[in-house]
Amino acid sequence: MIKRVTFRNPWLPYVLLAPQLLITLVFFIWPAVQALYQSLLVEDAFGLSTEFVWFENFEDLFADPLYLESFWITAVFSLSVAAVSMGVALLLAVMADRTIKGATTYKTLLIWPYAVAPAVAGVLWFFMFNPVVGINAYLLRSLGYEWNHYLDGGDAMILVVIAASWKQVAYNFLFFLAGLQAIPRSLIEAAAIDGAGPAKRFWTIIFPLLSPTTFFLLVVNVVYAFFDTFGIIHATTEGGPAGATQILVYKVFSDGFIGLDLGGSAAQSVILMTIVISLTVVQFRYIERKVEY
Repeated sequence: MIKRVTFRNPWLPYVLLAPQLLITLVFFIWPAVQALYQSLLVEDAFGLSTEFVWFENFEDLFADPLYLESFWITAVFSLSVAAVSMGVALLLAVMADRTIKGATTYKTLLIWPYAVAPAVAGVLWFFMFNPVVGINAYLLRSLGYEWNHYLDGGDAMILVVIAASWKQVAYNFLFFLAGLQAIPRSLIEAAAIDGAGPAKRFWTIIFPLLSPTTFFLLVVNVVYAFFDTFGIIHATTEGGPAGATQILVYKVFSDGFIGLDLGGSAAQSVILMTIVISLTVVQFRYIERKVEY
């Protein structure tokens, strides 16, 4: 039975909620409404003249091969970031879950990268893979591979995926570690007594029990790759070379602030917002179904 919380003062709950509601209104609801309105307009670069065109901006977007290509680039980038960051984080969490000497220090060091700003993470990996002075580029060149993310779109994509994944590993690590520690040890010990090896215990017991955490992190990492990686892209490749790393959120910036296509940029932001809201709804529906069962 859930205990019902009551307040002596009937206005106290509203006072406590007011700051969060105000922040949501000012920094989300109002900009979202403005973006939706501007997506229906064609404006000049200075906003001096506007024309209401209904859904022409959206029609132009889906007829633009460059925008459709950005969809494909974003899908590859987001799924790659999610797979790499979650895979590495799960491996580190499994290792940290064991009883090892200095486990607290080990866990603390793994969490630190999450405090690094995306732009700083991008600059860090940019210098390490710089074709002229980068240590990683030098090592690859000594192995016979000429790394150059300025000219090669594949190299550029690998660079931004590594930088974005490295930034997100710590976040995933925390959730995976918490999920592992919530699994009853009796289940794992019973499987070990029955003769199941470490690999079989992981795939038949541990990983299935981590499925809610894994799905949650999958959605969170895809949303992260859609939005929070703008600083990484801007600091490393600026969407290049030749648009090879121009994901959707960077194209909003490029078309709006560089190309000065305000209506088209607003339409792109509305599409991005719709995608993220859809992913969030799917996530909550999945969580609700798990709670019901």
